[in-house]
Amino acid sequence: MATNSNWTVVFDDKIIIKQKGDAAGIGYVVNDNAFWSQSKFSNIWAIQHGASVSTDEVEYRDNTPHSTYASANLGDFNEFINKWDAAHLSQLQSAWDSDTRPESEKGSRPSSYSSL
Repeated sequence: MATNSNWTVVFDDKIIIKQKGDAAGIGYVVNDNAFWSQSKFSNIWAIQHGASVSTDEVEYRDNTPHSTYASANLGDFNEFINKWDAAHLSQLQSAWDSDTRPESEKGSRPSSYSSL
């Protein structure tokens, strides 16, 4: 598998993991069977994406040689990013709604907020 990627997608687990940037290391299981069961994904085991076009890698379930994401013709990778973003936003909203912030953050207000 490619190393130093920005994103990892594991099809058997239906998980998308952000590897770089804000929220790095966070993965979400995306329970959207219509998305995962698209015929273009039928032979895909995993994807490493985002380090560079030459090191993006698609791993297949059978003996098909690994390929770059571009040559696999799987469409725009933003499909995966959008699924992750939606799951992450839902998680952030849930944490906000249930106020599960660490005790050290409770009662504090980001400095970018102004008083009314």
